[in-house]
Amino acid sequence: MGSLYKQKSRDGSPGRIWWMKYYANGRPVRESTGVEKESEARRILKGREGRLAAGQPVLPRADQVRYEEVATDLRQHYRTTGSRDLVEVEGRLAHLDHFFAGRRIAGIGQAEVTAYVLQRQIKAATNGTINRELGVLIRMFKLAYEDGKLLRPPVIRKLRESGPRQGFFERDQYGRIRRYLPADLQVAITIAYTFGWRMQSEVLTLERRQLDLKPGTLRLEPGTTKNGEGRLVYLTPELKSLIAAQVDRVAALERQTGTIIPFLFPHLRGQFRGQRRCDFRKTWATACKKAGVVGMLRHDFRRTAVRNMVNAGVSERVAMKVTGHKTRSVFDRYHIVSPADLQDATRKLSGITTGITGGVKGKPRS
Repeated sequence: MGSLYKQKSRDGSPGRIWWMKYYANGRPVRESTGVEKESEARRILKGREGRLAAGQPVLPRADQVRYEEVATDLRQHYRTTGSRDLVEVEGRLAHLDHFFAGRRIAGIGQAEVTAYVLQRQIKAATNGTINRELGVLIRMFKLAYEDGKLLRPPVIRKLRESGPRQGFFERDQYGRIRRYLPADLQVAITIAYTFGWRMQSEVLTLERRQLDLKPGTLRLEPGTTKNGEGRLVYLTPELKSLIAAQVDRVAALERQTGTIIPFLFPHLRGQFRGQRRCDFRKTWATACKKAGVVGMLRHDFRRTAVRNMVNAGVSERVAMKVTGHKTRSVFDRYHIVSPADLQDATRKLSGITTGITGGVKGKPRS
């Protein structure tokens, strides 16, 4: 049988933390429970004895490991493996850190996760956003289990999400928005509209060295995309002309500033002139409002490009290479079918069936 006790401090007074003594393989083990309440300490001791009786492994620190330790482990894991975008991960962890800081991970279960979800919903976070954060928490617990810091990962239930966004641009919508954007951003959205590249991480990060106007190619380097694979596309005549004009604008800015500008989309004016443009949310929202298509997202260009390529007869394998979709399931989700597509299908079917069912002379068969 195990026992509980408190170690004496240097002045001879009893300490605040309960310690426990139990036997593993006939040998005494002394371990701090890390808690001040006797009832909680006894629960930890009984848990140890129960695992020993069942022949299960005992992890001495499992009840002491705090959230901060395993969060640090997760950051280090992603930093060394490169399996996730660290900026994205830090955005998820910022909310988790604020809520779970100071907690023992052995004491985090579905009840605590439900409390976290309620807090995020009060702050108007969508179920999809919350689920992405819970996914990071689940990975954190799994890593802690693999590292021997957690006896068993808790069961965490995710929320029901609404169906994936179905937004895409009809050609006239895209044309109207483009008219209200400055020339350099017209080039940026044309790349996104044509190839389905992600605006912030793939289009706005482009450098001039990734462009070769002679053969008319544009490339993304391996390791810079979400799936880690590089991409090479051949420019349409329209894009080749637009990008050449953009290169001339950047070259003119270099002459004005006397500095070398490697970026394809730098700020052309203002206090950040010459620096890489990272975003243009406000400019985009204003253009959408003027064009009468409020609520459209730049990420909708990915669905639009997929739809346009498939409808133009580009093979799905080639289209996936262009857009960077690695799995067929995600590609299919991005292939949106509009009412206009369905009407076009009916027109094509009408052409096939006309002459077979119609215009036949003679009596119908009985």
